[in-house]
Amino acid sequence: MSSCCHNMTNMFQSFGPDDFLSSRCIWVNGPVIVGAGPSGLAVGAGLKNQVVPFIILERANCIASLWQKRTYDRLKLHLPKQFCQLPNFPFPDDFPEYPTKYQFISYLESYAKQFDINPHFNETVQSAKYDETFSLWRVKTVSTSGPNPIGVEYICRWLVVATGENAEKVVPEFEGLQDFGGHVTHACDYKSGQSYSGERVLVVGCGNSGMEVSLDLCNHNANPSIVVRSSVHVLPREVFGKSTFELAVSMMKWLPLRGKTPVLDIGALEKIRSGEIKIVPGIKKFSRGRVELVNGQTLEIDSVILATGYRSNVPSWLKDNEFFSEEGVPKKPFPNGWKGKSGLYAVGFTRRGISGASLDAISVSHDIAKCWKEETKHKKTSMAARHRRCISHF
Repeated sequence: MSSCCHNMTNMFQSFGPDDFLSSRCIWVNGPVIVGAGPSGLAVGAGLKNQVVPFIILERANCIASLWQKRTYDRLKLHLPKQFCQLPNFPFPDDFPEYPTKYQFISYLESYAKQFDINPHFNETVQSAKYDETFSLWRVKTVSTSGPNPIGVEYICRWLVVATGENAEKVVPEFEGLQDFGGHVTHACDYKSGQSYSGERVLVVGCGNSGMEVSLDLCNHNANPSIVVRSSVHVLPREVFGKSTFELAVSMMKWLPLRGKTPVLDIGALEKIRSGEIKIVPGIKKFSRGRVELVNGQTLEIDSVILATGYRSNVPSWLKDNEFFSEEGVPKKPFPNGWKGKSGLYAVGFTRRGISGASLDAISVSHDIAKCWKEETKHKKTSMAARHRRCISHF
């Protein structure tokens, strides 16, 4: 038995008999990618182009679950399509400059088909830990694709974290919210303002989601008030026919990046000026059918929509790791946050949207392919040498 096979046998034995009663153990000849959103798909496509095997684990039952399950109907890309395309696959020419969410989902599905990417759906990562003894990653999951949940443990040399910055919704605690009595939902579950027609709706959060939800509520004859606790930088989506983002990209060559991420306006500002969207200060507490604000004002409201953002879920499953912060993002800033130690990689944590994720995906796929090919070449050379030694004995 070769030393490699001997080490693998020892490793499987080290799991103990209890592990095999309820789970399967799978060796992956390549990286495990966690997440089948745009980031994970882009890494997969890069590896396909370089003939490197991999698997993608996805907890949902579809690719890009954030886009398919947690976005509102009227959503369009905030940036022109050329800044949102994945590597080696441009948008169709007939797509508008700002594709709808449905067009973007169609694009991602075409991308997965083009590169023959088939994630393992309904498979939730419970933990991922680097085994120092064997220099391998152990990724434990629960698969719910069959009639009964099955535990699976994947063993691999490389782990790509592609779950992104928006894996879990953020729901702040507010005094008295449990006594409010009206409908409370997070923006990730909001689809359309149609069901809110005629209602007084408090939108908590004034980022892009809060502004767009407020605008959509207005367009469906609701009466939104949006909570703004501090100053907001609102920019028009286009200036002189050019996207604000495109102008910012060109200006970044000379100007440093500072300050808050701006909100790109697509019509909400006009509604605010006309009074159709009301601006209110921070929340003090809720009570039955109303909210008290920090300035002492009380509003009677029917519903609350929490446009309070998202966060990474990496700290909940990536164990004993120093590469990610407590907030679940790489400690090293862009463009150096894509590679950690011991075969660990991160994609989709740049705070620069899909364009930043695409750049990281290119770097990650090239780096893994280089390592994989070197190791494969080394193994083939070793096997050939053993074969020659065997022949020489005859």
